[in-house]
Amino acid sequence: MRARQTSRAKQTSRLAGAATLIMAKILVVEDNEMNRDMLTRRLQRRGYEVVIAVDGAEGLAMAQSESPALVLMDISLPVLDGWEATRRLKMAPETKSIPVIALTAHAMSGDRERCIEAGCDDFDTKPVEIARLVGKIEALLQRSKMQ
Repeated sequence: MRARQTSRAKQTSRLAGAATLIMAKILVVEDNEMNRDMLTRRLQRRGYEVVIAVDGAEGLAMAQSESPALVLMDISLPVLDGWEATRRLKMAPETKSIPVIALTAHAMSGDRERCIEAGCDDFDTKPVEIARLVGKIEALLQRSKMQ
C-alpha cells in the first residue's frame, strides 16, 4: 500500500511539474515535411503548442509574430539557412531571448560549436531521439523561465 502511495505521489509531482510546461509554444522551423509532421505530433502529445515555418525567412517572421517559448531550427533550410536565421533572431531585441535548439543531420566535428557561435542555445542531431530532445527543451524552458 505504501509503495503504491509513494508511486502515486511521484506521478502527481511529475505531472504538476509538467503542467508548468504545458502549452509552451514551440516554433518548428523545418523544410522536410516528414520531419515536421513527426516533431509536431510528438510535441503535441506532450502538451506543447506547435507552430511551423518551412524556411529560415518564414521562421524569423513567425518568431516575431508568434512569440514562441522556444525555436527548433533546422540548419539546412531554403531561402535563409538556419545559421543565418538564428544569427538574425538573436540580433533582434524582440526575439534575442528566445532559446534556439539547432537540429541537423550533419553531426560533424565542430558543428555543435558552430551552432553555439551562431547563437543557438543547444544542438541535437537527426534522426531525432524525442526523449533526448524533450529533455533539452524542458531544460531550456526552465532556464529561460528563471531569467
